[in-house]
Formats: sequence, structure tokens, C-alpha cells
Amino acid sequence: MTKTIIDQAGANVGTPGAIRTRESLLSAYRTELAIAGAIVLLVLAVGTQVPQALSWGNFANITQAGAPLIIMSLGVLLVVITGGIDLSVGSVFSLTGMVTAQAMAAGLGGWSAALIGLGVGLVFGSINGFLVTVAGLAPFVVTLITFAVAGSLAFIVTNGRSMPIGDPDFWLLNSGSLVPGMPNYILFCIVLLVVIEIFLKKMVAGRWFYAVGSSAAAAHLLGLPVKRTQFFAYVASSLLASFSGLLTISYILNAESTAGSSLMLQAIAAVVIGGASLLGGTGTAVGAVLGALMITVIQNGVNLIGINSFWQGSVTGLAILIAVLIDRFSKSRRGAV
Repeated sequence: MTKTIIDQAGANVGTPGAIRTRESLLSAYRTELAIAGAIVLLVLAVGTQVPQALSWGNFANITQAGAPLIIMSLGVLLVVITGGIDLSVGSVFSLTGMVTAQAMAAGLGGWSAALIGLGVGLVFGSINGFLVTVAGLAPFVVTLITFAVAGSLAFIVTNGRSMPIGDPDFWLLNSGSLVPGMPNYILFCIVLLVVIEIFLKKMVAGRWFYAVGSSAAAAHLLGLPVKRTQFFAYVASSLLASFSGLLTISYILNAESTAGSSLMLQAIAAVVIGGASLLGGTGTAVGAVLGALMITVIQNGVNLIGINSFWQGSVTGLAILIAVLIDRFSKSRRGAV
């Protein structure tokens, strides 16, 4: 017979195993729950000033605007967990859009052009991974170089001009519905969140990322494939940056050479706000997604309230500072215990 636990009021609170599971989940996702609570408070605070903020239409705007950042942040997370950094994602995002639009202008169909666009991410991710793992260069230096190169190429491809999307059906990538009633941009975010979270938490290869980020030398002594893990992280990061670029041009049906200029910093900020350490070894997909949503909610709130948009960076920077201080404080307390 299964044992159950009854509280003082006589209510059935479940089996010991179920209680332990709930407690472990609360402990494992304590930071993420705090971020989710902060997002709710931000939305409610903006809603007291602008009731429109609490409408379903505005929630749809937030998810639509946040989807590319969410996807890019999930890729950056993989690199950060391994102890690296990827500064090139914004430029890869821009170059992907320009190359895809140019391919359509040359006569290719939308889906063929999209594959070429994803090739941009594959190439730059492989370059980053090779230079970090084989050449032994510092990730900051490597991705700073590819950031400059990809950003330059985004202008060179079309001489800096914006490019319209030639395939009239390409909007389906973002706003179509593979699952009835759910726009693709939401579906892609959910699927990637679940797949990456399960990969990191439940699969052996996913645990390698944390081991490499905690100590690459120790991971190597344990026989873990350190270089292969790092290489995969950079390729995945660039591919997801390319995919987020495709999602964006599918929505606005236009490609801009500077479209991703601010996304690199936002993606890194989302990962940090979500609880990952830039020193490596920590972070979750759930946290990265919530960090990206918080940044999007902040931007949305600034726009709705009517604050000068130039303040968005300052507010986001303050959010990062608070997140880092909270992380530092919590680690200090755990160390003291």
C-alpha cells in the first residue's frame, strides 16, 4: 500500500516520493522561479500605469518580439556553460538574413534560401569552434573577430541596402501553424526549450557541458571529450543565431544589415539574468528563456509607458547588475553554510 502524508488540517499532501520530487524541483529551479515572479511583478507594475499591458494582444506582442532573442539565448547558453563566450551571434543573425534575402533575389525558393542562411551559422560556428578548440585561441578574441567579419559581410552582400523577402510564402516559417492554434514562433521556442533542458539535465553528453565549464582540465583527466563538447557548443550557438535571424525576416519580410546589432549583448544578458555564470559550469535553458522574456518585458514596458527608448539599455544593465549581485550573494551564503 502506498504511504501518504496528511497535514495538520487533515489534507492529503501526497506521497513522500512526490513531496521530495516537488522539493527537489523547487530547489533546482529556485532562481528561475524568482525570475518568473519578477517578470509577473514587472508586467503588473506596467499594467497599473498602462492597462493595455495586461491585454492578450500585448502578451502576443511580447512573445512575438521575444522569440528570436529566446532562441539566440539558448545557443549562447550552451557556450557560456562550457566556460566560453560568443560575441558573434548578432552579426551571424544579420548576415543570415542578408544572405537568405539575396538568395531569394537570385531566384531560389524561400526554403532553399533558408538552408543557405543556416549554412552561415554552420560555417561561422565551425570557425569559432575550430579556433577555440584546435588553435587554442581565447573565445573572446575568436568571437570578436568573427563578430567583425560577419558584421562586415552583412553590409558587403548588398552594399548595406535592406533587402525585401522575395518568397511571399516565407512568412509561414514564423507565423504559420504546424500545430493548430499555435504560431510557429511559439512552437519553436517551446520545442527548443524542452529539448535543450532535457539534453543538459538528463543526458550524459549534456552533463559534459557543465563538467567542461566547471574545470576543463579536470574534465580532460576524467576522459571527457572536452574539445568536441566545446566545438559543438559554438556550432549550436551560431546555428540558433541563424535560425532566429530567419524567424525575424520571416516576420517582417525584410532583411537589414544591422538587424542583430544589439542582440548579442541582449542574449548574453538574458543568460546572465537567467542564472548562468560567465565563468561556466552553471545555467539552465529555463533560466535563459526567462531572462530573454524579462528583457523583452522591460523593453515593452518602457515603450508602453512612454519612456525614452534610449533608457532601455540602462534598465537592462540594472537588471543584469541585480541578477549578478543576487547570484554572488546566494553563492556566498551557500559557501558560508
